Amino acid sequence: MNRRIIAIFIAFTVLTGAFYACNKPNDNTTQNTDTFDKGAMLADYADNMIVPGYKSLQSELAKLKTASDAFVNAPSDATQAPLKEAFKNVYLQYQRVVAFQFGPAETALLDIYANYAGGIDYSFATAGQLTGFSVDTATIENNISSGTYNLATNSRSILYSQGFPALGYLYFAPGAAGKFSTNTAARIKYVNDVLSRLTTLVDGVVAAWPTYRADFIANTKTNVGSPIGNIVNQLAYQLDMTKGPRIGWPLGKASNGTTFPDKCEGYYAGISAALAKENVASLKKVYTGSTAGRGLADYLKALKKETLNADVLAQFDITISALQQINDPMSSSITAQPATVDAAYKEVQKLLTLIKTDVASATAVQITFTDNDGD
Repeated sequence: MNRRIIAIFIAFTVLTGAFYACNKPNDNTTQNTDTFDKGAMLADYADNMIVPGYKSLQSELAKLKTASDAFVNAPSDATQAPLKEAFKNVYLQYQRVVAFQFGPAETALLDIYANYAGGIDYSFATAGQLTGFSVDTATIENNISSGTYNLATNSRSILYSQGFPALGYLYFAPGAAGKFSTNTAARIKYVNDVLSRLTTLVDGVVAAWPTYRADFIANTKTNVGSPIGNIVNQLAYQLDMTKGPRIGWPLGKASNGTTFPDKCEGYYAGISAALAKENVASLKKVYTGSTAGRGLADYLKALKKETLNADVLAQFDITISALQQINDPMSSSITAQPATVDAAYKEVQKLLTLIKTDVASATAVQITFTDNDGD
């Protein structure tokens, strides 16, 4: 009897060993994932993309200030042309850091004050005309004439009367130069106040990052609020913004076909298509990382998600190519080339699904924002 029990035990041991041997590849997958240096990936993001990106934004804002002073003190076509170039450059640089709206930028509410678009959960019925990348021109003009305003106030009218959209109106709206001949000092003061607030917010983000960096790199988890969780969420959120406020809403996707060309991002400067293309191109760089082997794309490969990674990269390229077909100003293309704009919109949708659903699932990241699928 004892010999029989021993024999059964030996047979069970052999079978168990064979079972684990057959499942050895799964163990290797876990080991490969564990050996991916997520801390090094986060250090690369911080040191080679985020901090340099915000410092470049500082530099471009300083150049904009120089061009702005030249224009407001002597408004003309001659001073407006270099101002438009400086404005476009700083706005494009903003697109390169917009996916880093966490940590110091989130604390400062930079995206809210610099480039308010009303979020992606909205209602045209309740928000009225101040939806998407609107500009509250009435409040801007009232602020100038009254001289009484507080740009730090968190209200719809104030949020829609500052940042890049407000500067675009003040610099480039029809007859913008001529408006500086009336109530000149107050108008110049408002321009300077808006630009100064932008600069102060960005300066604060740059100053805070050296302290925040240590916590950012040390936290290699993927839970809600973690750096990796924030990066994946921001990739999805920015694509949702492109699908909605940047393209979909102006195109009429959320309003039964009624278009709103004047709600394009960078409308008064006529650079909406350039901003949308730069936004998605920059998101691709965030996805791949700045150093070989240290981006989300490499993390997916370590998770044995090579096919998904290839699909994401391919869709990024397809989407960027589709956006490049849209001529600026996009507001005109919405009317003259709606099929071209719609084609780009559909490619953005596909890319958003890959990031928001598949990449988030593969990296065990929970998407924490909600949208309105009406667009």
